[in-house]
Amino acid sequence: MTPFIAELVGTTVLITLGLSVVANVALDKTKGQNAGLIVVGFAWAIAVFVGVFISADISGAHLNPAVTIALAVAGKFEWGLVPGYILAQFLGAFSGALLTWLTYKGHFDASKDPASILGVFSTGPAIRNSMQNLMTEAIASFIFMLAVFFIQAGEVKLGSIDALPVALLVLGIGLSMGGPTGYAINPARDLGPRIMHALLPIPHKGSSDWKYAFIPVVGPVLGAVLAAFLYMAL
Repeated sequence: MTPFIAELVGTTVLITLGLSVVANVALDKTKGQNAGLIVVGFAWAIAVFVGVFISADISGAHLNPAVTIALAVAGKFEWGLVPGYILAQFLGAFSGALLTWLTYKGHFDASKDPASILGVFSTGPAIRNSMQNLMTEAIASFIFMLAVFFIQAGEVKLGSIDALPVALLVLGIGLSMGGPTGYAINPARDLGPRIMHALLPIPHKGSSDWKYAFIPVVGPVLGAVLAAFLYMAL
């Protein structure tokens, strides 16, 4: 695989598994309906583990535009490669959202709550306050990216489970900081599926909530870039 294909495939798998657990919990008539945040958090962590496992040796397993930009800011990634990586990540997010819809199509058709349907594809605030929501996403992404820098710099090698530290990091952030906004911490993870939500023929889907859409894009990038500056300072 080329790095572009690795980012595309890794992000597709990440988003498919991640969105699918939300579909399993949120949509009507699934076997996992109402299973709760802990189930969602663990499944997203496994999704990250698998996506990183697939792509790490080839592309470095960014799978997230905020990670790509922060690594470039810190001088650990070439700026010339940034647009291609981000394109692959967004294409992967589109593909993952489409695969989730195909997997759960009958349940999307059976569900009548627009908020639950949108929640499969993208994040949203528990309490809507733009500045507070933006700060929450920035803080969570700052902690995520700062930890990623130190994981990347570490000398401990785990062989075939090298992806585990990042997966556990995402699990910890999800269970601890996921309450206010649903912890997007990844612009492609939120914006790509949100666009797919707007395009797909889903009954009862309602609005794609474009007024909120900038927060899970700007917040993660801002937090990750601040983490890059702090890491360089340290």
